[in-house]
Amino acid sequence: MHSLPPSPSAPLRIGRRSFTALAAASLAFPALASSPARLRIVDQFGLTSLLWHVARAQQFIEQQARAEGVTLQIEWSRMSGGSAVNDALLSGAVDVAHIGVGPSLLLWDRSHGRQNFKAFAALGTMPQYLLSNRPQVHSIRDLTDKDRIAVVSTASQQARTLQMAAAQAFGAEQSGRFDSLLVTMPHTEALAALASGKGGITAHFSNAPFQYAQLKQPGVRRILSSYEVFGGPSSSVLAVTCDKFRRENPAVYRALQRALKQASQFVAAHPREASEIYLRAESSNAPAGEVLAFLNDPEIDYDVVPRNTERLAKFMHQAKVLKNEPRSWKDYFFDDLHQLQGS
Repeated sequence: MHSLPPSPSAPLRIGRRSFTALAAASLAFPALASSPARLRIVDQFGLTSLLWHVARAQQFIEQQARAEGVTLQIEWSRMSGGSAVNDALLSGAVDVAHIGVGPSLLLWDRSHGRQNFKAFAALGTMPQYLLSNRPQVHSIRDLTDKDRIAVVSTASQQARTLQMAAAQAFGAEQSGRFDSLLVTMPHTEALAALASGKGGITAHFSNAPFQYAQLKQPGVRRILSSYEVFGGPSSSVLAVTCDKFRRENPAVYRALQRALKQASQFVAAHPREASEIYLRAESSNAPAGEVLAFLNDPEIDYDVVPRNTERLAKFMHQAKVLKNEPRSWKDYFFDDLHQLQGS
């Protein structure tokens, strides 16, 4: 799947070096930064952003805010990788974002007792595939020093899942077995690199739609699914914000939750229209039927209830990645969701 250059109406893409400028601008105008009418949302590339795309196109957030008596001015931006998004959130450059479960847990841990970042919705369950272009590699047991594995960040959801898979295959003390093979790059660049072998890339741990496009490339095969590691369907990304934003903007917070739920229901009821919204938002020239097939895939579900996140949380604490031990998913989700049957 290839993407066209962004249109003038496409979200602004923020690099890691530029988010600090946004933070400085926010500090320069404290009255605006604290205004409940201003909401700064950052999304990422790929189908993990679908609920945001639908909510934006249908103006669900604005509608839900008006029902709360609030008129919103939403500033949308785009970044690549959980580490960059976490830095932007911690700096105050943005208010709300979605990131992988692994980066969400890191953010919760780093801000525990201070900003207290937590999740307020899941954004669906979908598998993430580790792909390889080397004929000799059929599972992670076949990976060697000859391999270079592309990931968006060494702290990304995919990187943590690979560590967890290594621990399962080789023992807990071997969780970092493949860390030296990781090469960081955006999924869009890794898609081309795996096809060409550029930079010695022989594998890519990705997500939809990139993994499905790569499986069409000659010689590329799946050697691992995140569902195998987690023992079934699991939430891939979570929507997060800090306790201060939630306390100071309760109406906007409620509007966000309801809008994401509304977007989830829209995707389930109108998958074709949702696929068209995605293609416009991503400025993609992929066939609409291809995206529609993803949305109809029984492995993919855009429910907002967290699924199967605790296994990764436990692993990351045992591996000493997290200082604070989460007793359950309720520790890193705000308490207004605790009545859900999450995991």
